[in-house]
Amino acid sequence: MPENTARKFVEALRKLEKDHDLETIAGLFSETCKIGNVVSSDVSGARDFWEMYRRNFGEVESTFKNKIFGEGHAALEWTTKGKTSGGDEFEYEGVSILEVEDGKIVRFFAYFDPAKLGRQMS
Repeated sequence: MPENTARKFVEALRKLEKDHDLETIAGLFSETCKIGNVVSSDVSGARDFWEMYRRNFGEVESTFKNKIFGEGHAALEWTTKGKTSGGDEFEYEGVSILEVEDGKIVRFFAYFDPAKLGRQMS
């Protein structure tokens, strides 16, 4: 079932990026999920992680190139573009790994080159 959860994740991320809808994406994660990326790994939960993510950008849009699924896992390759809160343009690419149990994301980690992003995710 990781395909279904990954599809919901992509839709929820679009809602977060476009409409600032935090509840939809946070609802996909288990309460005890482990969540982070290469620059912010000490986040207390999905809601805080995604709130911090969205707050860092003025405009943001992610597009997905490849989606790979395995037993309880999904890997999503993406490109994210937009403008920082200060109006500077950015673009970076990466891969997010989702571990799924019972339809909920129990672990999420995003890998990317932080130099391409600058200090936006600090």
